[in-house]
Amino acid sequence: MEVTANKTKVSMIQGDITRQATDAIVNAANSSLMGGGGVDGAIHRAGGPAILEECKKIVARQGRLPTGKAVITTKGNLQARYVIHTVGPIWHGGSRNEAELLRSAYHECLKLATENKLASISFPSISTGAYGYPVDEAAKIAVSTAISFLKEQATSLKDIVFVLFDSRTCQSYCTALQACPNHFEA
Repeated sequence: MEVTANKTKVSMIQGDITRQATDAIVNAANSSLMGGGGVDGAIHRAGGPAILEECKKIVARQGRLPTGKAVITTKGNLQARYVIHTVGPIWHGGSRNEAELLRSAYHECLKLATENKLASISFPSISTGAYGYPVDEAAKIAVSTAISFLKEQATSLKDIVFVLFDSRTCQSYCTALQACPNHFEA
């Protein structure tokens, strides 16, 4: 499924984010940037040691990456040109500013992509694995943040792809995109 918003294509696919050839793929990282489980572990394994080495330098320079923030690194052995690492919130029932932190994680990635003049970016479903964020709610935030970003500022981005690991998650994101207010070109 895809739509166009402000001349940028926003699409949903089921697949493996480590195989995407977009300018950047987004890593749902933990604050240590040292790899982990889920998407984070898969990206570090597929990308090889170059990504971890660059992450270590970032942490040595600025400390752990706060929730809702993002940094950009090399791609290592991946097809993408860069990896943008962001830390999504751990779900605590919605009472600890989780929605705003998740919105910030997506926004910071889009901002970094634009600052680096990237044409395409692929996102996983941030925070919905081990961090326990409800998929349907996360999908609404992800989609609305991307559409709002495209409406509010000029960007180099021509393609935003949500690469979702399983059919249930993919369906949630498609539903969120269909329900998003009509800000799309015909």
